[in-house]
Amino acid sequence: MGRETLAVTADFFFYGTMTHRPLLEIVLGRVVQAEPAVMPDHALYVAEGGLYPLIVQEKGAQAVGLLAHGLSDAEQERLDLYEGAFGYQAQEMQVALPGRGPVSAMVYYPGPENWGQGPGAPWHLAEWQAQYGAEFEATLRDLMAMVGVKPPRQLAARFHQMLTRGASRVRAAAVAPTTLRHRAQPGDVVVNAAREPYARFFAVEELDLSFRRFDGALSPVVTRASFIASDAVTVLPYDPGRDRVLVVDQFRAGPFVRGDAQAWQIEAIAGRIDPGESPEAAARREAVEEAGLHLRDLLPVAQYYPSPGCMSEFLYSYVALTDLPDSAAGVFGVAGEAEDIRGHLIGFDRLMQLVSTGEVGNAPLVLTAFWLANNRARLRGM
Repeated sequence: MGRETLAVTADFFFYGTMTHRPLLEIVLGRVVQAEPAVMPDHALYVAEGGLYPLIVQEKGAQAVGLLAHGLSDAEQERLDLYEGAFGYQAQEMQVALPGRGPVSAMVYYPGPENWGQGPGAPWHLAEWQAQYGAEFEATLRDLMAMVGVKPPRQLAARFHQMLTRGASRVRAAAVAPTTLRHRAQPGDVVVNAAREPYARFFAVEELDLSFRRFDGALSPVVTRASFIASDAVTVLPYDPGRDRVLVVDQFRAGPFVRGDAQAWQIEAIAGRIDPGESPEAAARREAVEEAGLHLRDLLPVAQYYPSPGCMSEFLYSYVALTDLPDSAAGVFGVAGEAEDIRGHLIGFDRLMQLVSTGEVGNAPLVLTAFWLANNRARLRGM
């Protein structure tokens, strides 16, 4: 990475997401002493939907950042692996310290591949921290653990998928009820080794671990694997006046690989929760993408693991009250994701018939249908 051009220690100016100190410390692997600094004639603008900023030349502007002194060669290598994976290269540039003159520092500057459609609105650290800070922290712990294990470009190519998993980790850390099940304590699970034999859109993680037995002892070391999928939502639009729902029909790889002769599935609208997005916002977005619907009230059905023995996926299921005129049915989907989704308008009784015959055979819609059956009279009386 051109490390021969740098001294054993060097000063670095950090801007944007790297001024979020927990993130900087995760990348460098230690607590960092840094002081406020600016880069004259530069400004920060939003890129990639707000996930990170771009630094651009702008006369008279000042890009606010942090100046870290005397980073070691090993720390510079960690920075190169992280920043270089995303097309940023270290350049020696002039920065300014408040009340003092300009000084030279290394700055990771974006290459042409980072510009995309160009910068958007001005970028603000506080807004980014509120929406993405915790998710980035969780993600970068995963990413930096793979440094030296997988090529940096391979990690960068999967960063968005890793970020959705980081967001899932943040939601999973919320306090959950333990009135009957074992209340986990630190040390109840000991991981001896972790491997990732497959990672593309989804991933597979394999762990050698011990877990606390009910007799109080740790189990022998066992190997367990999990299919890694991000948190997702399902939403069933229901029109209480017309007493009908909208379900979607699409090809699914899982049933096909199983050998199911009918790989097209009748489902609720569904999709993963994007970074920085709430489950409710994801449900509303997916309803537009998959059915062209703008939902009214979202009613929670359940939050659950559909198959915890082998998958990390966690679902948030909803019923949405909305108008469903005859024109609501159609063929939808995001073309860039090869989605081909047909909507069906069916009455409540027809929905329950499909559940009873097995033509509806996926857990989220079965669960949601029974919830609707239990709450239908109340919803129709609203």
